[in-house]
Amino acid sequence: MTTLPTLLTWLRILVIPVLVVLYNVPETTLSSYTRDITATVLFIAAAVTDWFDGWLARKTGQTSSFGAFLDPVADKLLVCAALLLLLELGRVGGLVALIIIGREITISALREWMANLGKHANIAVNWLGKLKTTVQLIAIPFLLYHETLFGLFHTAAPGRLLIILAAFLTVWSMAYYLWLARHQFFDKA
Repeated sequence: MTTLPTLLTWLRILVIPVLVVLYNVPETTLSSYTRDITATVLFIAAAVTDWFDGWLARKTGQTSSFGAFLDPVADKLLVCAALLLLLELGRVGGLVALIIIGREITISALREWMANLGKHANIAVNWLGKLKTTVQLIAIPFLLYHETLFGLFHTAAPGRLLIILAAFLTVWSMAYYLWLARHQFFDKA
């Protein structure tokens, strides 16, 4: 049975091809400002559904193992797609993108491996991973918009600062999760 929280997660995934199309339409069809503002609004809406679908699933008792699987996959796909678009636009550095995307792959694989060992709870999501995600979800819209905001400041500088902070938190959280799983690396059983 498909629930509203799962549909919201699917919508988050469907934003990805729309973002890709936006950044591959010729500027004669769509101005760069229109493209950037549209991408920013779509990304923010998708990020809000990340919080809302989990809250809604818990509040209405509509949690499922499929939803628990799909939600983090949607988050990772959205962030990775946005980072690749930003990399192509020259708004994020290759090292930062590599750190964040590499961490997502590494921790996903680690969680799958730990689940196969029956020890998934040993590396459950914690505050550090949530903080990393929050900083990413704030940094990326600043970098997508890439204009002066409300006549006050250009979003590029805070966006770059926040994405570098996100990369730092990414390394820290990956090290933390690997530390939690360290005993499994040398288990002879």
